Amino acid sequence: MSELFGISVVDGGAVGLLVLVFLYVITGRLVPRRTYNDLLKERDYWRAAHAEEVAARRDERALTTELLEVAHTADHVLASLPPPRREEVTTGAPTDRPPGQP
Repeated sequence: MSELFGISVVDGGAVGLLVLVFLYVITGRLVPRRTYNDLLKERDYWRAAHAEEVAARRDERALTTELLEVAHTADHVLASLPPPRREEVTTGAPTDRPPGQP
């Protein structure tokens, strides 16, 4: 660690140390504790949001699977029903419908 940014800290003395601290601040390697703590809070917030989103997607997948199974069951039930009875209009056969309805 005798040279940082091409500057020898030992040869520079107090001015070299001040320049080194300045360069660290400018490049973002040295930040105030408050800024660091704010970044940690923001990181924790986004981690929690991500975990919540992952759980919501897992629940959505489970519900989608269940709904698809219900849809398949309903499709099989409807497919197993006999086809509707067609009555010929020309014969005038009685219908099961009340009068006035087509």
